[in-house]
Amino acid sequence: MKFALNFFMFLLAFFSFSNESFSLTDYQIKRFCAKEKRSSLCIKKLQEKRSDLQEGKLIEIPVKTYQK
Repeated sequence: MKFALNFFMFLLAFFSFSNESFSLTDYQIKRFCAKEKRSSLCIKKLQEKRSDLQEGKLIEIPVKTYQK
Protein backbone atom coordinates (compact mmCIF):
# COMPACT_ATOMS: atom_id res chain seq x y z
CA MET A 1 0.00 0.00 0.00
CA LYS A 2 2.83 2.37 0.84
CA PHE A 3 4.48 1.59 -2.52
CA ALA A 4 1.26 2.39 -4.38
CA LEU A 5 0.92 5.69 -2.52
CA ASN A 6 4.53 6.66 -3.26
CA PHE A 7 4.13 5.68 -6.91
CA PHE A 8 0.94 7.74 -7.21
CA MET A 9 2.64 10.75 -5.59
CA PHE A 10 5.57 10.40 -7.99
CA LEU A 11 3.26 10.31 -11.02
CA LEU A 12 1.29 13.27 -9.73
CA ALA A 13 4.46 15.33 -9.25
CA PHE A 14 5.87 14.20 -12.59
CA PHE A 15 2.81 15.22 -14.60
CA SER A 16 1.99 18.38 -12.67
CA PHE A 17 5.44 19.91 -13.34
CA SER A 18 5.25 19.72 -17.11
CA ASN A 19 7.85 21.09 -19.47
CA GLU A 20 6.66 24.70 -19.47
CA SER A 21 8.84 27.73 -19.83
CA PHE A 22 7.98 31.27 -18.92
CA SER A 23 9.50 33.88 -21.20
CA LEU A 24 10.20 37.50 -20.37
CA THR A 25 7.59 40.16 -21.06
CA ASP A 26 8.37 43.21 -23.19
CA TYR A 27 8.61 45.38 -20.07
CA GLN A 28 11.11 43.00 -18.44
CA ILE A 29 13.22 42.94 -21.61
CA LYS A 30 13.30 46.75 -21.78
CA ARG A 31 14.22 47.02 -18.10
CA PHE A 32 16.96 44.39 -18.50
CA CYS A 33 18.46 46.19 -21.52
CA ALA A 34 18.18 49.72 -20.12
CA LYS A 35 21.78 49.75 -18.86
CA GLU A 36 23.30 48.47 -22.10
CA LYS A 37 25.08 50.84 -24.48
CA ARG A 38 23.07 49.59 -27.47
CA SER A 39 19.74 48.89 -25.87
CA SER A 40 17.88 48.50 -29.17
CA LEU A 41 20.23 45.68 -30.22
CA CYS A 42 19.84 44.03 -26.82
CA ILE A 43 16.04 44.23 -27.03
CA LYS A 44 16.03 42.75 -30.52
CA LYS A 45 18.26 39.82 -29.50
CA LEU A 46 16.20 39.01 -26.41
CA GLN A 47 12.94 39.16 -28.37
CA GLU A 48 14.40 36.74 -30.93
CA LYS A 49 15.49 34.42 -28.13
CA ARG A 50 12.02 34.62 -26.61
CA SER A 51 10.40 33.60 -29.89
CA ASP A 52 12.91 30.74 -30.28
CA LEU A 53 12.12 29.58 -26.74
CA GLN A 54 8.39 29.59 -27.43
CA GLU A 55 8.97 27.52 -30.57
CA GLY A 56 10.93 24.96 -28.55
CA LYS A 57 14.43 25.71 -29.80
CA LEU A 58 17.41 25.69 -27.44
CA ILE A 59 18.80 29.10 -26.49
CA GLU A 60 21.71 30.49 -24.51
CA ILE A 61 20.73 32.60 -21.53
CA PRO A 62 22.99 35.52 -20.52
CA VAL A 63 23.83 35.62 -16.82
CA LYS A 64 24.78 38.87 -15.13
CA THR A 65 26.51 38.79 -11.79
CA TYR A 66 25.05 40.58 -8.83
CA GLN A 67 26.83 43.84 -8.04
CA LYS A 68 26.21 45.86 -4.91
